[in-house]
Amino acid sequence: MRLNLNKPGIRALGVAESFRQGQRSSVLAGVVMRSDGIVDGVALGRTSVGGDDATSSIASLFRRFRRNDINLLMVSGAVLSLYNIVDVDALSKKTKLPVICLTYKGTSGIEGAIMRHFPGAAEAKLTAYRKLGRRAGVRLKTGYRVYVRASGLDRAEVKQILDAFTMQGSIPEPVRVAKLMARASMPRRP
Repeated sequence: MRLNLNKPGIRALGVAESFRQGQRSSVLAGVVMRSDGIVDGVALGRTSVGGDDATSSIASLFRRFRRNDINLLMVSGAVLSLYNIVDVDALSKKTKLPVICLTYKGTSGIEGAIMRHFPGAAEAKLTAYRKLGRRAGVRLKTGYRVYVRASGLDRAEVKQILDAFTMQGSIPEPVRVAKLMARASMPRRP
């Protein structure tokens, strides 16, 4: 699963989600982008709001592409759709690709929120959340700081990849475009 960072045209699958309060599922958008900024694939999927299927939903979205030239996954967050937790290592194993999950603000964690939102059933979510481990801060070439959980890459490789895919601000382009696509794909309100 080694990634050749010197290879021209590295392809990343950026994944982001969008949902509204009260919905049972969220839209997952996937955008395949080369490191030169060319988009060469898009797909949509779903994951449950408040569920436990984020890892399998992202793996299913990846399989929908039916491609063997995607080199890594970038996911906007490791906790999606109201505490649907991505198992970063399991996602890497299922896809056989390195995975980077990104967040953009430092926090002290979400354990309290999980206990409030899932009274009586919080232990499984807390176990999944704690399994994620701590996030590592990475300063991008743009001057912004992001927080990552990664599998299959060391910290230097994560920084090199994020710098290659981040043109401005703190959001790498595959994830930024996936966020736009997920929002645009939301069903209209009645």
